[in-house]
Amino acid sequence: MKKINENDAVQIAGIFHLMGDPSRLKIIYMCLEGKISAGEISAALSLSPSLVSHHLRLLKGARILISQRKGRQIFYNAADNHIRDMLWDMAIHIKEDYSLSKEGAF
Repeated sequence: MKKINENDAVQIAGIFHLMGDPSRLKIIYMCLEGKISAGEISAALSLSPSLVSHHLRLLKGARILISQRKGRQIFYNAADNHIRDMLWDMAIHIKEDYSLSKEGAF
């Protein structure tokens, strides 16, 4: 089994903590599908623009999302395929049927 050092464990826990907020998680999933503006996110999730901006700032700071300015608008997208793959894998994981698995299969 691979070991993880303390600094990496703290950073990963921080990222999972950020993604633990349902609104932030919805924002991230919206950004997985391609570039999207803060206004589009705000309208789709019925959240105030200031709250969406706050969430986006946190997610950018954690390198979960990246942004690109086009004219007066800023568009957001997943930072890389690692984020995309991890979240899609989690979405698949929660839908798997474990009722057929053996108890104590470890």
